[in-house]
Amino acid sequence: MAELKEGRKAPAFTLPSGDGDKISLKQYRDQHHVVLYFYPRDMTSGCTKEAESFRDLRDQFAEAGAVILGVSTDDPARHARFTEKSSLNFPLLSDVEAKVADKYGVWQEKKMAGRTYMGIVRTTFVIDKSGTIRRIWPKVKVAGHAEEVLEFVRELQS
Repeated sequence: MAELKEGRKAPAFTLPSGDGDKISLKQYRDQHHVVLYFYPRDMTSGCTKEAESFRDLRDQFAEAGAVILGVSTDDPARHARFTEKSSLNFPLLSDVEAKVADKYGVWQEKKMAGRTYMGIVRTTFVIDKSGTIRRIWPKVKVAGHAEEVLEFVRELQS
């Protein structure tokens, strides 16, 4: 698969959420921008901080015409627990087989403590109402990230 770049169409997907709904990228077409963020694991420190940052700014994203979707390889039941534990107010999507993560180029070889494994590299995409990738943040550092994404989404509205 060709590397995704800003200005290209975002790959289509349909995934289950923690509340059992099936969510597709196309359902937001012509209605909302989509903040699609991929993260490694539910209920880990960095992922919790990132999710809570997006949670705290969700109303401001909505005012700027955007929805937030989080994606990891955790199953829907774990997403439901994470959503409840952290009072999340947006869907977490379950990509158990990492097919969507692979389409988006975020399923990569990682190394930790001398061990090599495949996992999600924390990455955020902003997809506009027409389905075009407008911005990609690879290898995200959590601190201040949600605010930076919000600023970009606001610029799309103006």
